Amino acid sequence: MSSEPKAVVEVTAKDVQGPGVVACPNPKMALWSNHPRVFIDVATEGEGKCPYCGTVYRLKAGEKLHAH
Repeated sequence: MSSEPKAVVEVTAKDVQGPGVVACPNPKMALWSNHPRVFIDVATEGEGKCPYCGTVYRLKAGEKLHAH
């Protein structure tokens, strides 16, 4: 089995919600492939992987997160 991610989504600081997280599934995903909404931490290491679908959310190079 491959450990390659299913998809990689680059996110900007504007896409990040609250305490450095993004929601998966994202609005661009097909309705048939929805799973329960989870919040993926991208602030800690610059990327995070969805435990349901394997999509990796990666902070775009050069993006800086600001405290709210």
